[in-house]
Amino acid sequence: MLDRVTVASPYAVELSRMPVTTRVLPVAGSETHVWEYGECGSDAETRASAGTLVVVVHGYRGDHHGLEPVIAQLNHPGYRVVAPDLPGFGVSTPMRAVHDLDGYVEWLHEFVERVRAESPSARLVIVGHSFGSIVVAAALAGSPAGSGTPARPGLAVDDAVLINPIAAPALKGPRGVMTRVAIGYYRLGAAAPEKLGHVILSSPVMVRVISITMATTKNKALRRWIHDQHHRYFSAFANRTVVLDAFRASVSNDVSEYAGRITARTLLIAADKDDITPIAAQHRLRDSMSDARLVVLDDVGHLIHYERPIEAARAIDAFLEPSASAS
Repeated sequence: MLDRVTVASPYAVELSRMPVTTRVLPVAGSETHVWEYGECGSDAETRASAGTLVVVVHGYRGDHHGLEPVIAQLNHPGYRVVAPDLPGFGVSTPMRAVHDLDGYVEWLHEFVERVRAESPSARLVIVGHSFGSIVVAAALAGSPAGSGTPARPGLAVDDAVLINPIAAPALKGPRGVMTRVAIGYYRLGAAAPEKLGHVILSSPVMVRVISITMATTKNKALRRWIHDQHHRYFSAFANRTVVLDAFRASVSNDVSEYAGRITARTLLIAADKDDITPIAAQHRLRDSMSDARLVVLDDVGHLIHYERPIEAARAIDAFLEPSASAS
């Protein structure tokens, strides 16, 4: 029987110490719900005083909760950390555009422009996890002019951080077979009538299977909390169309497609047991970027943000140190 009792977060103490404010911003047709962490995000005056603005983009079928353990561990004086629910996920409503990669990139450009205007002198750092790493990479890279389409400039940031970046096509990863199984599952959800399709795609049993597959920790209490997080938030999507469009985007694109056009100083935080991207692909990704550093965490998989947030936050803090920026 699946757990239904709230499982306390192992990072609750650190989170409780951080001021958190929430609001809703209309962006690209989406009523985008936003959580802001730290002393510099409580009102217009403190937003304007922020020294560093960190915009966080979560992964597929997640919401802002996913990266809270990393946010809680950051050495955040002077930080304004902004974590939205992506359109169509969590409590954010869908956007006007199709929920494919282009749609999310356009949304991200507009969202960053909105929050950046409130902290005009702040250093801008953008963080993406998993599918969020693809969205961030595509936004940073921009796109050349095509037949009938104008060029899109890359998102201008000071620094970028990609956690569990999707560095190669998912179908070629260590568990390409599992990816194909997932594609079959989503196709079944798409082929069924609307209500039944939604039931299939939000099935608690399937969510537990996915959670068990991704978790690598042997710590029973931590595994139980991870499963609880997935059951609470993994099926918080607006409708079947949103979740299917975003899934197609997540398995049809990867960061390596955009790496050569990314000029921002970038930190890659990868895992040696990531079932989606082999570690060799992470090294190739680093080498293909103009200014990238790679930190590899041992004994963890695709859930760095849940299983190793302390190490991830330390890597980010070290990367954002003024001395590191100057080197």
